[in-house]
Amino acid sequence: MTYKGPISMTPYRLVFGKVYHPPVELEHKAYWAIQQCNMELEPTGKARKLDIQELEEIRNDAYENARIYKDKTKLFHDKNIVQKHFSVGQRVLLYNSVLKLFPGKLRSRWQGPFIVTEVFTHGIVEIESEESGRRFTVNGQRLKPFYENFQAHTVEKIQLEPP
Repeated sequence: MTYKGPISMTPYRLVFGKVYHPPVELEHKAYWAIQQCNMELEPTGKARKLDIQELEEIRNDAYENARIYKDKTKLFHDKNIVQKHFSVGQRVLLYNSVLKLFPGKLRSRWQGPFIVTEVFTHGIVEIESEESGRRFTVNGQRLKPFYENFQAHTVEKIQLEPP
């Protein structure tokens, strides 16, 4: 009679197509050899705990290094931000970063003037257009003061003739 199931699922082995029962002594010795390999649980457990603690320390160090890096990056970024203070009624210019509205390279990207109608916390400013009367809420970093008595000077053009 032959066994038709998977070979690895049974304690009996097929030898030359027949069921083979190893002697009980051989099974017993193999069982005790496996037990001796696995029975040293205390040193294995200590080594495992040390490995887990080492991994935890590495994770904590990586977390701390990432936090320090983020703090330094934030300080560097915040150092370059210029604090701008606006008051209600002040005239300002708005920086427009949409390039397709300006056909020429050398045209100014500052639009306005606008009038500040309200100043909120965290640098948010509400402005009103002098021409259309529309109101916008914008980031204060996109605004700069409008100088009323600024006079643009005309540049004298000189034609150079070939020698």
